[in-house]
Amino acid sequence: MKRFITAVCTAFFACAVCGLSAEAEGEPQISAKGAVLISADTGEIVYSVNCDEKLPMASTTKIMTTLLCLESGNLYEEFEVDGDAIMVEGSSMGLQKGDIVTKYALCCGMLLPSGNDSANATAVKLAGSIENFAVMMNDKARELGLSRTWFVTPSGLEGEGHGSSAYDMAMLAREALKNEIFREICSSPTIKVEFGNPPYTRWLKNTNKLLTMYEGVYGVKTGFTDEAGRCLVSACERDGKNLICVTLNDGNDWNDHMAMYDYGFSVVKNIELNPPENFSVDIAGAEADRLSLTVGDEPVRITAFSADSDDFDYQVISSPFVYAPVVAGDETAELSISYNGREVRRIPLYADEDAPFKMVEKPQKNGRKSILKKLSEKLSKVFP
Repeated sequence: MKRFITAVCTAFFACAVCGLSAEAEGEPQISAKGAVLISADTGEIVYSVNCDEKLPMASTTKIMTTLLCLESGNLYEEFEVDGDAIMVEGSSMGLQKGDIVTKYALCCGMLLPSGNDSANATAVKLAGSIENFAVMMNDKARELGLSRTWFVTPSGLEGEGHGSSAYDMAMLAREALKNEIFREICSSPTIKVEFGNPPYTRWLKNTNKLLTMYEGVYGVKTGFTDEAGRCLVSACERDGKNLICVTLNDGNDWNDHMAMYDYGFSVVKNIELNPPENFSVDIAGAEADRLSLTVGDEPVRITAFSADSDDFDYQVISSPFVYAPVVAGDETAELSISYNGREVRRIPLYADEDAPFKMVEKPQKNGRKSILKKLSEKLSKVFP
């Protein structure tokens, strides 16, 4: 509940900023009905146009569907697709009735050719029906604090009330990109998968042309319907700076994203954090009750817009106890770094000292004999 309240408060703050950002001097003029550019690290808004307005978002919906699929596990277990689920209009990965697939192949089918068939097949596999899966999607949206988002379909085909804001979609992409498999798939211009009956090798092609149009782009998802217009969620890294860009209902999306990135990279900065050094955790089985921890030698750099190094909070993430023995330098816990209630990054924490087993003094031989003698006497009384 605390995490949800924090996320909602952050979202309302972001919405207020959305209305102000586009007034700054020197910003690009774009044609999107809704747009936002954020730091992928802090979530700070760098540039926006109506970024809190709820709009149809077409197939960028599949970011959520894919994320839920990846989080469900068993990605490479084969199963037969639901024959009714795949009978859907629009873009397709080419599924046919009776095909054997994996969840991994369905994720590739959603993120590259934007298959509505793969989205529906995923929904039925995970939740039993499209309606039940929409409940899962909306539960996840609430968990992430996406206050302007409501899902009706797993594919992004129009349903009553289905929509999101540019800012919400940017924050959803930020969360999804933390998943290494998601990032690997969405950054691939083409990818090889197997499905069919029996499965055989196929090559899928990514609809995101920005991957090859602009240096550093590594995702994320395109979308289009008559109602939503052209929608695009992208992410880009350059000189250690990470940005996420979203445009909704934008007929010039490729150029607008490039213009927004040109602007963004010119105004954001990399800041180096200086975490405190006095971390410790409880340890069991050692002479001491606490174990000192330290961060590694690698500097922690964050892409920020207005944030400074003093604006970040730190929390140790560890099991209730660390158990001896521990050798200095062992990775023992993690440090969660947060900005405005949002986790920015986790880094390893290492033991700052040796913590060998606590030596327990052995009883004296005479003492052991005495104990055995007393036990023998008691037993002789019970069993004469």
